[in-house]
Amino acid sequence: MDPPNSPAQPPPILLVVGPTASGKTALGIALARALDAEIVNVDSVQLYRRLDIGSAKPSAEERAAVRHHLVDVVEPDARYDAASYVRDADRAIADCATRGRRVVVVGGTGLYARALVRGLARDLASDPALRQSLNERAARGPDELARMHEELSTVDPTYASKIAKSDPIRIVRALEVFALTKTPISEHHARHAAEPPRYRALWLGIDSTRQELAPKIAERAEAMLAAGWIDEVRGIIADFGPEIRALDSVGYADVRRFLLEGRADRAALLGEVVRSTLALVKRQRTWFRGEDGVEWASREAHQSDERINRVRAFFEGALEART
Repeated sequence: MDPPNSPAQPPPILLVVGPTASGKTALGIALARALDAEIVNVDSVQLYRRLDIGSAKPSAEERAAVRHHLVDVVEPDARYDAASYVRDADRAIADCATRGRRVVVVGGTGLYARALVRGLARDLASDPALRQSLNERAARGPDELARMHEELSTVDPTYASKIAKSDPIRIVRALEVFALTKTPISEHHARHAAEPPRYRALWLGIDSTRQELAPKIAERAEAMLAAGWIDEVRGIIADFGPEIRALDSVGYADVRRFLLEGRADRAALLGEVVRSTLALVKRQRTWFRGEDGVEWASREAHQSDERINRVRAFFEGALEART
């Protein structure tokens, strides 16, 4: 699917990004309340219905405090990609604009955030037969997918470092593009980045280190397991099967493997989830550090009166965004 063209007269948007467990949800809500804004989700897992516990979705109270868009919008077995996200986010942003509401985009899925602001690279080569062959390889299991990720690391280390080793969609697409063009997909993306943005955007990044986040991630993962995460995944597998893409996401893949292997050691599962999540933190930090113009600060600094006044000035047109 080709990405949509830039919306006609797009409104300015604020993006709150950063690694998982850094406090994006709390900051987004605080800024939205201060700015009379609504939130558009840019977390690829929170889009799915029934993936509730392990995705750390905003609570009912948080959604009551500020209206959220693009949370619980697709079924767990739906095929959803960056182009789908841009289409749906455009509609949500336009809806907010028609009602005179500002927009705060909140989440940690870097590809979706970049696609929203900059669009997606067009006209990349595609070959259905080659893609089918690559998909068949990826379907052989995690060991084969890991080998494919290693192949991608050889030809395109930049892109490989930004995606999960368990992400068959992006691994297959990147290998397909390289096989057909002999050019890394990261280079295609870099050329595309030079094009004008789709939205005038201000990016705020929460500056949290891996060391700061590690204990928070461990505490959160333990709470998720205590809240019934394993049963949540068991029910999804029962209704949709174990192979759906939504369960490839960080944490969910670990719980799925735990169930399919018939294991009982919850302490070992907790350790696996924490390690997977910390690996995600590394990828998110790498991705967002590569975005031009992200203003990095602590969550507290972003909630200061000075920063809120600066963001308000951006929305009022007195401050140009750095994209």
